[in-house]
Amino acid sequence: MSSALPFEDTTDFENADRGFIAALTPAVIKAADGRVVYDNDAYAFLEADCPDTANPSLWRQARLCARQGLYQVTDRVYQVRGLDLSNMTLVEGDRGVIVIDPLISAETAAAALALYRQHRGDRRVTAMIYTHSHGDHFGGARGVLPPGTEGGVPVLAPAGFLEHAVSENVYAGNAMTRRAVFMYGDRLPKAPDGQIGAGLGMTTSTGTITLIPPTLDITRTGQEETLDGVRIVFQLTPGTEAPAEMNFLFPDLRALCLAENATHNMHNILTLRGAVVRDARIWSRYLDEAIDFFGDDYDVAFASHHWPTWGHADAVAFLTAQRDLYAYLHDQTLRLLNEGHTGPEIAEEFRLPPALERTWHTRGYYGSLSHNVKAVYQRYLGWFDGNPAHLWEHPPVEQAKRYVDIAGGPQQALAKATAYAEAGDLRFAATLLNHLVFADPAHADARTALAAVYDRLGVVVKVSRPHQERREGDGCLVGLGGLVVPGRDAAPLLEPVE
Repeated sequence: MSSALPFEDTTDFENADRGFIAALTPAVIKAADGRVVYDNDAYAFLEADCPDTANPSLWRQARLCARQGLYQVTDRVYQVRGLDLSNMTLVEGDRGVIVIDPLISAETAAAALALYRQHRGDRRVTAMIYTHSHGDHFGGARGVLPPGTEGGVPVLAPAGFLEHAVSENVYAGNAMTRRAVFMYGDRLPKAPDGQIGAGLGMTTSTGTITLIPPTLDITRTGQEETLDGVRIVFQLTPGTEAPAEMNFLFPDLRALCLAENATHNMHNILTLRGAVVRDARIWSRYLDEAIDFFGDDYDVAFASHHWPTWGHADAVAFLTAQRDLYAYLHDQTLRLLNEGHTGPEIAEEFRLPPALERTWHTRGYYGSLSHNVKAVYQRYLGWFDGNPAHLWEHPPVEQAKRYVDIAGGPQQALAKATAYAEAGDLRFAATLLNHLVFADPAHADARTALAAVYDRLGVVVKVSRPHQERREGDGCLVGLGGLVVPGRDAAPLLEPVE
């Protein structure tokens, strides 16, 4: 892998460190009851060279994402990074500061704002902007504007924000939160053989999730607003990374905010925590529109994850590659499904063009090429692959019992799975052992064997999410924890929208 990828290119490290002002020391954020809700210091092990227990490419991405502190992006624009999964951006106005995306938890948002004020003065919050409807971009709102302080402070969001924030985080909230535990691996030990990052950031905070409803909707591309003396021009991008999302330009500061539409990785077309399948075609189209719409009016592009890209030409090249990535995913999957291939068949053979494959920010550290291809298939054709045998299958437990019976019983199934694993076919070993565990959840040897296979698969993959999914699965299999969601208070999220 080291020879196939441009590890000698250190541009990302230079950009990730550019504008650094100060770190939070210690980078441990606690709730009022003393419970730790975020600990960036736990990733100090990333300072060492990549061990055999991790993928070198994923290790590189984790080292970049683990950088934390206050950074200056350009004149009057600052970011706090590494204190949650997402970034908080702060834009200084005439009378105070505009906050963009107040992280996941009130506790981490308050810590980020305090770090900014420590070095830039005790500026009051004069406006808040949500770039889109995902919880890691609004959940810390009350850490920025505590109850009773929001009066007269405009809160901007793209049209449809509140509807989608509620539908995603409340309607299916229990299921999504449970699945997110596996996806982000926040309960796993932070270690070279444990959780080493989430690709999009390090992990999710587990503090108090809140929401202040928007007071001003952005309803059209080209809409211009002035907040605290700062001009902002908006581009609506519905149906991209989120159902309600927007990019926006600070023309007088020559800075472009890309929300989460263009980040330093391949994103998800369908996230493993669960969501409505995203439209890769529309995503690509809006990135193309952004290149044209914002023209030559910016010298730096930043997002609510990762680090900025400086220089207009470099920013356009970044946007162009991101655009081409999602267009290629969409168009080639559609071509192959129309030739009669199923989602798994397409995913098995799908390859990116060499130019995209060797570009760091189009690689699958958060999204996965295989998963995204299947998601595009699902968007157009749904779960059914056209094979009548799949119309009325047994549910997992009953199906598993029959597969184990065909294998000759539990011991024979375990022996065959072990043989597949020893031969290097970890994928089928996991499939067979999964059947055995479903058929007999008390089979300790099967659970241990499946956990070991997950560990080996976790080293092979470069994508953080399957890496975390498998290693969280280890914990459940070998008794390191149940499926209870970590302590998190989401009640304040419900209050303003009831």
